[in-house]
Amino acid sequence: MPALTVNMAEHISLSICIATRNRGQYIGETLDNILEQCGPNVEVVVVDGASTDSTASVVSARALVHSSLRYLPQAVNSGVDGDFDKAVELARGDYCWLMSDDDLMGAGAIARVLEICSRMPDALIIDAEVRTADLAERLIASRLGFTGERHYPGKDADRFVAECGRHLTFIGAVVIRRELWLGRQRVPYFGTEFIHVGVLFQAPLAGGVIALGEPLVKIRYGVGNWTSRSFQVWMFKWPALIWSFEWLSTASRAAITPREPWRSFPTLLLYRAKGWYSWQEFIQFIRPQAKSYWNALTPAIAALVPGRLLNFAFLAVARLHGQSHRGGVYDLERSPHFMGKR
Repeated sequence: MPALTVNMAEHISLSICIATRNRGQYIGETLDNILEQCGPNVEVVVVDGASTDSTASVVSARALVHSSLRYLPQAVNSGVDGDFDKAVELARGDYCWLMSDDDLMGAGAIARVLEICSRMPDALIIDAEVRTADLAERLIASRLGFTGERHYPGKDADRFVAECGRHLTFIGAVVIRRELWLGRQRVPYFGTEFIHVGVLFQAPLAGGVIALGEPLVKIRYGVGNWTSRSFQVWMFKWPALIWSFEWLSTASRAAITPREPWRSFPTLLLYRAKGWYSWQEFIQFIRPQAKSYWNALTPAIAALVPGRLLNFAFLAVARLHGQSHRGGVYDLERSPHFMGKR
């Protein structure tokens, strides 16, 4: 494939911004997939948070061939939020697509995004399908759950949050006007692991948002760097972030996540069945939050129930009701408590 050349004087409409660290196993395929769709008005910016694996050689090799790819290795790991922010700061595009480092775009994805960005919304939210780690099997056909376009003017912030908020756990869903990003607070959201949500939800988006119910990205499920910290992320970090946006209605925030999901006994049992919750998580995260013995009792019981028993029970119920992988069967079958594991 011939090298893609970019004239530095050429106007850049879209910067695809990737923050990565130790993803040499996946990022090469991701970059190949993106670069074959890039035109002269598109660039790819990769900020590497001090990788210690093969990431540098994998990305550098492609940067030698594709001048539209800019590789920016960092001496110190400043975290995913800081690295995404740095990528946007260094980008030259009118819009920035905050792309993940292990997923793939569908055919024509960049052209479709450019077409919608030409209408000048503040942000574009892109649908995605979820696949197994090897991309061979589709688990979820659409994370947004609707087709076509939905438009959210600034006054419809609560509707936007309620209908699209849960999908925004996936950073690759977000294309945002660079000028807007740089004009908003970002540092307060370093460490949340969802800086893009902080930028989007800290105040109304006067220029409006377009949500596209077309899955333009294929997500590799279960290979994220934070997977081993699922309990902390979904029980504490994510809810704390969403409920910090006090200008949004209680109903719209509740549509995304409960304020304290760790108080739900069924939720804790499910996490225990998936192998995401144990006595260690109880001691580290829940006991410091529990204000009394009684508040801590139920979570403690959930942490002590045999994981294999719960895994078997949840799988049996799911199969009895004919639930698909979307119902959580995939996570249950990948759990360390799954009896079918060898």
